[in-house]
Amino acid sequence: MEDKVVHGQPDLLTDFDRQRVAADDLRTEELLINMGPQHPSTHGVLRLMLRTDGELVLEAIPHIGYLHRCAEKIGENVTPVQFVPYTDRLDYLAGMNNNHGYSLAIEKLCGLEVPERARYIRVLMCELNRIASHLVSFGCYGLDMGAFTPFLYAFREREYILDLFEATCGQRLTYNYLSIGGVTQDLPGGFADKLAHFLDYFEPKIDEYNNLLSYNYIFVKRTAGVGVVSAADALAYGLTGPCLRASGVKWDLRRCVPYEIYDRFEFDIPIGIAGGAIGVPREVVVGDSWSRYFVRMQEMKQSVRILRQALQQLPAGEFRAKVPAALKVPAGEVYLEVEGARGQLGYLIVGDGKKTPRRVKIRGPSFCNLSIATHVCRRVLIADVAAILGSIDVVMGEVDR
Repeated sequence: MEDKVVHGQPDLLTDFDRQRVAADDLRTEELLINMGPQHPSTHGVLRLMLRTDGELVLEAIPHIGYLHRCAEKIGENVTPVQFVPYTDRLDYLAGMNNNHGYSLAIEKLCGLEVPERARYIRVLMCELNRIASHLVSFGCYGLDMGAFTPFLYAFREREYILDLFEATCGQRLTYNYLSIGGVTQDLPGGFADKLAHFLDYFEPKIDEYNNLLSYNYIFVKRTAGVGVVSAADALAYGLTGPCLRASGVKWDLRRCVPYEIYDRFEFDIPIGIAGGAIGVPREVVVGDSWSRYFVRMQEMKQSVRILRQALQQLPAGEFRAKVPAALKVPAGEVYLEVEGARGQLGYLIVGDGKKTPRRVKIRGPSFCNLSIATHVCRRVLIADVAAILGSIDVVMGEVDR
């Protein structure tokens, strides 16, 4: 091989040497990056340890426990009525749903009958809280993807719901309103008219949100086909709620295993649909981040349908059953699940005839949904991790408890 002269110097490298040098130039080292525990895209004090190769994430390991408050142990050392306010602090974006699940479990164990009016009020509050929770998810997910305006739109509409809650129970975030035996007090005067007005105002806004963010070209490119979770994987990892339905599994406790009075209402179960269908960008894959986001947008429409029906059927009567002042938890065991804003929220309560339960165990949907993070955050870009985590929509108070 003839030597070539470069800048006056002979090139003495062989072809083999040139290939080895080129390979050395491309060789990279793995780097561990801590995303959180204080990070705007981790939606709370969650730490994700990312093992990266350049911009590529090879592994993402969630580290939890920063908000652990011994909620279950507290539930075993206070009376059921005293524990209801603690349930607000689990998923603090959907406190009504948490109150509801725990109250239903205690009522089932104690054999308490709840008045009809109280059951309808509970549905009204839970569906309003589901909408408020999904609005936070929609607005914050827009922020995660770099869009600020949806956040302002979402919190503008959420304020209407919080005003209704404040007028009803005096609180805007942690309510202690849905309690054992019914609700703590009746609906205020004019509540039905205010709610009907809000529903008429809010329903068209969902289409406005879709035009603003859901079909935005950049947003679709950031989320469609990213973080795909198959139906089999969703079931294997115990995903529930919008995360499960986005993978194409049509499962909603309100319809499939009805509780309270949900069997009296007509509504659909939104699921993930492949791209190309009406209203779905062609880049979308069933079970991807866009699907998980869009299922929540569709669920808000279904909640509006349920609220309209509940308002029409709302009966008169008592708002709470007569609960003994010294309520004791009878000997026995009960496990009851409700469809919370993020999935199936379950309460296991074991009693032995005392004033306090012997065992309280909570199944938090965010905890189970987060378990898919390591599986789905492989061979993705660092920027994709924020898209995937935001689409799972975790609340760390419920994960850590």
